[in-house]
Amino acid sequence: MTLADYLQNSSGKGVLATADAAGKVDAAIYSKPLILEDHTLAFIMRDHLTHHNIISNPYATYLFIEDGHHYKGIRLFLKKVREDTDPDIMAKMTRRNLTPEQDKARGPKFVVYFTLEKILPLIGSGETGIEI
Repeated sequence: MTLADYLQNSSGKGVLATADAAGKVDAAIYSKPLILEDHTLAFIMRDHLTHHNIISNPYATYLFIEDGHHYKGIRLFLKKVREDTDPDIMAKMTRRNLTPEQDKARGPKFVVYFTLEKILPLIGSGETGIEI
């Protein structure tokens, strides 16, 4: 199964963990990433702590925890490769329905792109059967 298929067919919650240049850690709830044709993963970020961390330290981990009374999911180990403010890709990725005024009031947005370095199960170090 591909990562795109897994994420499209699984419901759950995502957490993006980052650290600044000094190693101070942060974690935040994030939607599922968009997976592009070149296998790059993209997230929309506001100009908050997670974005500031990823500027000084390009590494992050995304946990996807499947819904249910069990501990199933995956861990994605990521490295930032670039970012931009392309409004077309942001429109494609946006899931909320904010007015332009509400969106502007929340501050600048960035599309941040990552390469996938490793996939592990949510618990343990075994194989997931998922490939990019």
